[in-house]
Amino acid sequence: MALRTIGPKAAAALDEELMSAGAFSIDQLMELAGLSVSQAMYRLSPPTQSPNVLVACGPGNNGGDGLVAARHLHYFGYKPIMYFPKQGKNEIYGRLRTQLEQLRVPFTDDFKAAIAKSDWVIDAIFGFSFSGEVREPFPAVIKALAESKIPVFAVDAPSSWNIEGGPPSDGPGKDYNPDALISLTAPKPLVKWFKGRHFVGARFLGQEIADKYDIDVPQYKGSDQVVEVPVSSVKL
Repeated sequence: MALRTIGPKAAAALDEELMSAGAFSIDQLMELAGLSVSQAMYRLSPPTQSPNVLVACGPGNNGGDGLVAARHLHYFGYKPIMYFPKQGKNEIYGRLRTQLEQLRVPFTDDFKAAIAKSDWVIDAIFGFSFSGEVREPFPAVIKALAESKIPVFAVDAPSSWNIEGGPPSDGPGKDYNPDALISLTAPKPLVKWFKGRHFVGARFLGQEIADKYDIDVPQYKGSDQVVEVPVSSVKL
């Protein structure tokens, strides 16, 4: 099944509608997105093969998805380590952090040391709404992801990429192209520049809303929250 992409304005409007007419809370959306991320990680490499996963989280909703994913990964048998240097102002981020601390999931401020001990890295720093300049402390982190020999799995967008224009022409993300990507709800136009394994997740759209935003809902199987969709089958 070929899937259409969704642009920045439509993606932002969809989020707003889900939390108004759709009656979802931000907690629910993060929980479903984070569960999808964790399931895709399991598909990529189960904990018996790659137990040590470094989860890099930004201060926004993308970071919240990463915090939720880490909790599920813990229960799946992984040993996640969190890099979360800038906590967002919304109280939900504090609650998600507390949940991980209660599970004794460690947090680190030393990204370079943590990545050296990891089997995979989840990039949940910036999502589809990112624009402008990458600010501290993230330039060095994104540069490390670009240069990493450890495989990287990006949530919704490789951090520093533009939703429509793809990777930046210069700066820390210029040569960054992760090994895997999960598109939440629908692929974004940036997948045109992506070269790795591609998943679609966040299984919560009703058909009426999907039709309104021209979203092709993939054929999920059973209880799966993700579907692997090669970029070659996305309508760019």
